[in-house]
Amino acid sequence: MPVSGSPASSIASVSLGLAAATTWGGSDFAGGIGARRHPAMLVVASGHLVTLLLLLVWCGLGHFALPHRTEFLEGAIGGIEGSLALVLFYRALAMGAMGLTAALTGLLTALVPVLYGLWSEGLPAPKALAGLVLGGVAIWLVCYSGSHSPGHNTPPLALFLGAISGAGFGLQLILFKLAANDGVLWALTSARIGGVLGMAAILAFVWPRQTPGETGGQIEKRNPESRIPGSRIRSGFWRIGILAGILDTMGNLGYTLAAHTGRLDLAAMVSSLYPGFTILLAAVVLRERPTGRQALGMVVALASVVLLSL
Repeated sequence: MPVSGSPASSIASVSLGLAAATTWGGSDFAGGIGARRHPAMLVVASGHLVTLLLLLVWCGLGHFALPHRTEFLEGAIGGIEGSLALVLFYRALAMGAMGLTAALTGLLTALVPVLYGLWSEGLPAPKALAGLVLGGVAIWLVCYSGSHSPGHNTPPLALFLGAISGAGFGLQLILFKLAANDGVLWALTSARIGGVLGMAAILAFVWPRQTPGETGGQIEKRNPESRIPGSRIRSGFWRIGILAGILDTMGNLGYTLAAHTGRLDLAAMVSSLYPGFTILLAAVVLRERPTGRQALGMVVALASVVLLSL
């Protein structure tokens, strides 16, 4: 494994972060497609459950040593609070201007681990620092389509919930890295255990009282008319849920390896560019053309990746 902080580790970390962004973007795309036909909570929960079983089998067949209590709890807490952040994110999207809320959430998802990485690991090289700044700009441009003017028809509560969910997602990325100190695979497994418990609690106590349409993903954000009543549950929701769950787990693996190999801030920023890959998939598969702002964001993201790789 390359030494942390070396040029080789930076290249490896950025490459793994890009792999995470790609699979996370694919997961969000698949989940958004599933949310057009099924309640998003059931899609997410089915993917969480199946991937947890696969991870447990992998750990058992590999005879990996059990993690220490601290690392296990760090991963499990990350999974639980990530599930709660997901529910808050869906709620925020249902309350106001989706583009502005999603942009705020995406920016904080990257900003929280970046600030933690700068505090714990010190400042990176000037080129990498410039890449972090450009990465933040790219996330804002990609997530915020510009279809709503800032603050227009967006209740303050929606922005508040979006900010909390973004901070929760960012904290989850930090906990993933900390949990990986005792093994990457068990870090993913403990996080998925926490996620399944969180989703079970949500389905038991929160989801039955949702109003119609309080679900969705990147695709539903751009197509609010695709929301369906929660009572209209079609069979086969688990198929798209498993696909989204597997892609999400692959993204978790790529990000955790990236953060374990190199700097946390670099890994978090590159991995957080995943909305760009969701938009690219929507353009190729659904013929949904990105806005000029989003196209510019993708160009800025490319420049950010180049600088972070140097």
